[in-house]
Amino acid sequence: MSILTEEQSRAILDKVIKLSKADECSATLNGEVAGNIRFALNSVSTSGIIDNAELNVMVAFGKRTGMASINQFDDASLERVVRHAEELARLAPENPEFMPAIDTQEYKASATFSESTAAITPEFRAEVAAKSIGPCKEKGLVAAGFLEDGRSFSAIANSKGNFGYQKATSFSYTCTVRTEDGRGSGWVGRSLKDASAFKPEDDIQVAMRKAVESTEARALEPGKYTVVLEPAAVAGLVGFMMFFFDARSADEGRSFLSKKGGGNRVGEQLFDRQVNIITDPWDADTPTLPWDMMGLPRRRAEIIKDGRVAFLNYSPYWAQKQGKDATAMPGNLLMAGGSKSTAELVKGTKKGLLVTRTWYIRMVDPQTVLLTGLTRDGTFYIEDGEIKYPVKNFRFNESPVIMLNNIDELGKPVRVQGDESPIAMVLPPMRLRDFTFTSLSDAV
Repeated sequence: MSILTEEQSRAILDKVIKLSKADECSATLNGEVAGNIRFALNSVSTSGIIDNAELNVMVAFGKRTGMASINQFDDASLERVVRHAEELARLAPENPEFMPAIDTQEYKASATFSESTAAITPEFRAEVAAKSIGPCKEKGLVAAGFLEDGRSFSAIANSKGNFGYQKATSFSYTCTVRTEDGRGSGWVGRSLKDASAFKPEDDIQVAMRKAVESTEARALEPGKYTVVLEPAAVAGLVGFMMFFFDARSADEGRSFLSKKGGGNRVGEQLFDRQVNIITDPWDADTPTLPWDMMGLPRRRAEIIKDGRVAFLNYSPYWAQKQGKDATAMPGNLLMAGGSKSTAELVKGTKKGLLVTRTWYIRMVDPQTVLLTGLTRDGTFYIEDGEIKYPVKNFRFNESPVIMLNNIDELGKPVRVQGDESPIAMVLPPMRLRDFTFTSLSDAV
């Protein structure tokens, strides 16, 4: 079993630190028991459990560093991994941006562990697959999906006395439903803290309905359209943009947050005043580990406030160089919104398009965060507040910076897991003006 207790983790990490002969030593210990089930063509294709733990050791002699990892924790193995890291450090060139290990930190625990998610069994996974496949078979539709859940632990320590330990759980589900002739496609996804809140029999109906209703898609001319983006569609764009909230890239002139002549654009009004995004490790629905990969303690912070840039992430090196405090990488993103559902936003739309999902998003221009990608799994034409007919998918060229200046209305935020971002996000559906579609796509 790979879920070690705090006492067991501390004992292993203490041994590692004591074994090291380097100037300093840092170590992380992570373990996970993860289960999954995959189905396609209305049949389960794979199912399994992954049980693993890994120790990573980093040592430094002056500015020379070495790192080694191992998944065996007996005394001989611990000494072997430490010596290997030290050998690599002695061979490495000096790192001009080397930063010493962080001092002792205080970490405020967050509620990352869910009993209902930790209690998931193979039978639970099989039931989810059955509740996804069964209704599709009955209606002559074809389901393909993936459920992944896990319970894990993370522990960190260094030779300056810092230590942290936390347990967590994870749960994600996606399902694509196609018509038998392949002309219609629907999709649904869930990222949840508590598995007890998951109802696959309800979610599958959403994907089924979109699959059936997206057949006979009509072609519309590319151009600028009013759009209603569902939260999953928003995630691909906003999640991508958040990679640029880095102080170094902004200060060095490599991002849309760079100021002409040098410096960054913190404090500037770059978005509609309705845009408010925060990070909060202790959010009830999307709690995250109280430290980042560097061991820096996470804090609640406003990232965008009333459309103004309020936060940039400072790595330890760049913070020292700029005379700032180092900040932890955010573990979640929470965007404020209104109270309306996606359906209610559709009702308030005179003419426009409903986009279920954005997909295969790639960077075009980092200076403006111009992105290109495709709509997928259900795109529909709206007129007088009603969905009139499905339309063929589009390729879009759009910047989330411009997009978030063309907000007509925001709906009620929900938790989503974006394809382009590994962190949990809470995002609203949006009605936007002048969203740019550049060409048609034959994919469904």
